[in-house]
Amino acid sequence: MRIMKIMIVCAAVSLALPCVAKAYLLGTANIVHEGYGARDVITVWGGDHDGENVYGGVYMLDKTGGTGQGNIWPDGLLGSFCMELHERSPDSTLKYGVVMPEDTYNSFLGETIGTTKANYLRELWGRFFDPLWVSGPYDSKQNSYAEAFAAAIWEIIYEDLPTSPLGWNVAADGTPYELGFRAENVDVITANKWLHALDGTGPMADLRAFVYEGKQDFLVEVPEPATIALLGIGGVLSLLRRRKTSM
Repeated sequence: MRIMKIMIVCAAVSLALPCVAKAYLLGTANIVHEGYGARDVITVWGGDHDGENVYGGVYMLDKTGGTGQGNIWPDGLLGSFCMELHERSPDSTLKYGVVMPEDTYNSFLGETIGTTKANYLRELWGRFFDPLWVSGPYDSKQNSYAEAFAAAIWEIIYEDLPTSPLGWNVAADGTPYELGFRAENVDVITANKWLHALDGTGPMADLRAFVYEGKQDFLVEVPEPATIALLGIGGVLSLLRRRKTSM
């Protein structure tokens, strides 16, 4: 009976979120983009951008409810990274689906991210993500690192898989035709150093994706219990909220 109830709930939510395969939907989260954490302006080619300036770094999301695994995160502000350059972040609260990173469908690429790329993202986050990019305080160095981290995420998502991690290069588009990714005005050395270290032996972060058809998808980490307690007393709510000026 319990399994049947779960299947009914998942099927009902999937009707509201047609872009999400109901077999992979883990829950929902009501979110809106509410400014940034550590970030800087980066020039990108890829995902329907041709030398455009966008913010690379932490996207702050205001969560105000959810279902299933969407309730892992307390209501309030949480940090995320953009997964879709070609979509805009939501400026009003929308019900996003919660899925595993590998099941995230990128409408520009016309495919899901897949297990190999998802594991690259997990190791990148596990090795190099800095919580100060979300909670602050952060300075110009933190902004630069958060921007490089965003570039590394986009490199993994938008480029074809290289034969080894040493093939990643955020400064060069290594994928034929209109696909691929490259960036300028970013710490290329740091971004590439992080990417080249992804050999499968590092810590793997527990990640999820917030997805919504026609809006930007976001990569988020499942918080540790201690982090949930901190968020509960409003630690992140002290962040300066800055409305987006790009994307």
